[in-house]
Amino acid sequence: MDARDLELKKELDATLQTRRELGEEYESALVDSFLEKIDQRIDGAVERRVRRQLAEQRMTGARDSRAPGAADSWGERFGFGIVSLVLAIPLSAIGGGVAHLPGLLVAWAGIVGVNAFQAVRANPGLFGGRRRRSPQDGDWED
Repeated sequence: MDARDLELKKELDATLQTRRELGEEYESALVDSFLEKIDQRIDGAVERRVRRQLAEQRMTGARDSRAPGAADSWGERFGFGIVSLVLAIPLSAIGGGVAHLPGLLVAWAGIVGVNAFQAVRANPGLFGGRRRRSPQDGDWED
């Protein structure tokens, strides 16, 4: 028994002792008083549990928002793709004009490398690398 259980037992004993002393005419008032104390104890326990669950949800939400790629939106990824394609035109012209086919291959290898890095950063499990938790059930997924 913890301290609160002992306190509740003492309250019940005191209520029963008071009933014996005062008689049956005060029984309903004594029972109501005791039940009010039990209600307060239950309300306090429920309130503590709800506060704990809310705090855990806030902490989980804060951790998830700091995860890599969590702030990446579809618009940001789309914009990155458009910018890389726009920059691919002058890079291809410069690489092909200066070093012909090898220069063109190097320019496109750089473009593909930057886009692949961005894709992996936004989605860590894309190429079977890192694993992350599923937000629905907490199980690991590939």
